[in-house]
Amino acid sequence: MPIVVDVDVMLARRKMSVGELAERVGITPANLAVLKNGRAKAVRFTTLAALCEVLDCQPGDLLRWEPETGQPETGQPETRAGAGTAGDTVAAVGESA
Repeated sequence: MPIVVDVDVMLARRKMSVGELAERVGITPANLAVLKNGRAKAVRFTTLAALCEVLDCQPGDLLRWEPETGQPETGQPETRAGAGTAGDTVAAVGESA
């Protein structure tokens, strides 16, 4: 996935454990691990805001985009059949769907 999550970098800078961050943000350590390890498909803005508040950082300190290996950098979004339709439901880190 071209979105890279740098929560572990901010945790190291703040000398904070995953458990402490999860408790202060109000999410489970398991959900934080999903986000931290890059397995999350989405993150709620409320969760992102809480992470930024606790870690005293900006969203760009936690998330960055890197092109996928082998993908041309055209500047155009990738399109797939059925992707991004209005009826799609995505489970987000921080709340169950």
